[in-house]
Amino acid sequence: MQPSFETDRLILRPRGLQDLDACLAMDRQPGVTKFIEGPWDDPVRHRTFVLDRITRAYPPGQGYWSIFEKDNPDRFIGWVLLIPDRDDVEIGWRLIPDCWGRGYATEAARPVLAHALSTLELSRVIADIHPDNAGSIGVAEKIGMRPTGEAGDFYIRYVAPV
Repeated sequence: MQPSFETDRLILRPRGLQDLDACLAMDRQPGVTKFIEGPWDDPVRHRTFVLDRITRAYPPGQGYWSIFEKDNPDRFIGWVLLIPDRDDVEIGWRLIPDCWGRGYATEAARPVLAHALSTLELSRVIADIHPDNAGSIGVAEKIGMRPTGEAGDFYIRYVAPV
């Protein structure tokens, strides 16, 4: 089962179909998907992609969490993921632009990473981040992830624990 989390300012709950339209709207905002490959320019493929991610069966304790501010608990502000990626498990995050730079991604990613390492007892968690995505690199470093030296065509791999 996928748990929910609360932090000082945020509520994280398992993402569901009720979050589909908010996820799509977030992805359409300027800059949100700039560093991420995906079907963002094709509305039908984009919707199918996000719907699949919401309804897919993930291993116990993994999946996507929708993020809400405690002060405005009906307002979707983004998500954090913890999902299988080949032989690893990946953590990632995405927020609406007006929440960038407020520490929300770091605050949301911390309990998910702790859950991965402590509760799920994963031996490592990765984050593949575009080298120009300074915001996500900062989040990864703040939650204790470090670059591995592994890189793909469009990313640098970060890992925890170090």
